[in-house]
Amino acid sequence: MTASDIIRSPEGLATHEQALALFNRQKYAEAAKIYQVLLLLNLNDVISWGNLSSTLRMLKHFDAALICAKRAIELSPQYPVCLNNYGTALSELNKTTESFEAFEAALRLQSDNFILHRNYAMALINGGYPQEALLHLNLADTIKPKDNGILWDIALTQLQLGDFKNGWKSFEIRFKQPSLDKERCYKMPRWQGEDIHGKILLIYEEQGLGDTILCSRYIPLIQARGGSVILECKTTLQKLFSKIPGITRMAEAGQITDGFDYHVPIMSLPGIFATDLSSIPPAAPLYITTALPPHVSHLLGFRQESFKVGIVWSGNVAFPDNRKRAVDVSRFLPLAAIPGVQLYSLQKGPQENDLVACGGESLILPLGSNLNDFSETAAVLKQLDLIIMTDSSVAHLAGSLDVPVWNLLSYCPYWLYGLKRDDCPWYPSMRLFRQPTPSDWDSIFEEVVKELTNAIVLKKSGVWPLPSP
Repeated sequence: MTASDIIRSPEGLATHEQALALFNRQKYAEAAKIYQVLLLLNLNDVISWGNLSSTLRMLKHFDAALICAKRAIELSPQYPVCLNNYGTALSELNKTTESFEAFEAALRLQSDNFILHRNYAMALINGGYPQEALLHLNLADTIKPKDNGILWDIALTQLQLGDFKNGWKSFEIRFKQPSLDKERCYKMPRWQGEDIHGKILLIYEEQGLGDTILCSRYIPLIQARGGSVILECKTTLQKLFSKIPGITRMAEAGQITDGFDYHVPIMSLPGIFATDLSSIPPAAPLYITTALPPHVSHLLGFRQESFKVGIVWSGNVAFPDNRKRAVDVSRFLPLAAIPGVQLYSLQKGPQENDLVACGGESLILPLGSNLNDFSETAAVLKQLDLIIMTDSSVAHLAGSLDVPVWNLLSYCPYWLYGLKRDDCPWYPSMRLFRQPTPSDWDSIFEEVVKELTNAIVLKKSGVWPLPSP
């Protein structure tokens, strides 16, 4: 139903209240139609222009959202809410300087506005200024103390800045975020680091596959303290983790309800062990299968003398910021043109079809769809010379296996990768390629072409892979 249809419908005209209710229920397309109705009735409706801008941003129509926000400002240039919408839309389109100017203008009009400080902080983070963002997050916390959303933003910013001492404590607020898993409740106590000698600890995953691989390194430390572990994780990880010392049993989420003395979510382990950049434990030993699917072995047998590169171009599409960290597979095609290179796709999920759409199946041999679990993926990684990818769980796996991996990062990446450095203290075999400006993938891939050409020379000289730091 179009906006004009709604106007002519017998149910009568829609209202701002109806649109807001739909927005709060995350029915953004329906909310947008109501705002469009209201604007057909009155093109000078400032509130509808502003709210339509916010709704279109949620629908990822960023260019349209920006124009709607601009219309609202034209009608009411001294209204902080309009400037807030405009600044946020500019930030989504990586118009960093203009975004900052909009928020600063809004704060000059209303310096004690909680939303303005929070959204300005998000724009500063997206623009590569986390230290300045933390100042505005702290101001927002002063205006509205103990807001769970602000405390979560503070936690992630502290971790990105390398302030692990405060960051791990703040990170516990994640269980109060509506988009993340809730904290488990058991009759047994949650483990806070008490003596665990002779005790059984239930550890359960809570976020992505990559985070589970990252934190599996703490399980041997629990065994070293005399404890044993029951691990809840996805089936695709269980064979991979079967060699980790201390695990006595593995199960899918929710299958274990008793038979343990303590429980703990896996992402709380770095804080319990007081991890800082000088005390990151090594990756846990992982199981690598010796029997790959026949079709995978067949494809890996092609061009034995070539420099074999595995690629991944997208993480989980359900991840809210995946659009910023993912790229089109066609960006990898120039790597296939480098003499001596053979590309292999490790991509899994809906984006596998991108390879067919770009016509690159013969240039990038598809392996991902034939791999059944991470132990098989691990076996493939060990047979490749290099992994080049955008950030996702395979990067954590390659890093854990000490396989050379070039991780291509968006301008504002996951906290794990810190600021500016081109190495990763969690994974010594990982090299980080960072966007010099937001959305600038061109510069990254130009650098990758040069570095890959050099890597081929190093292999021919017998010095590849380079030793990890």
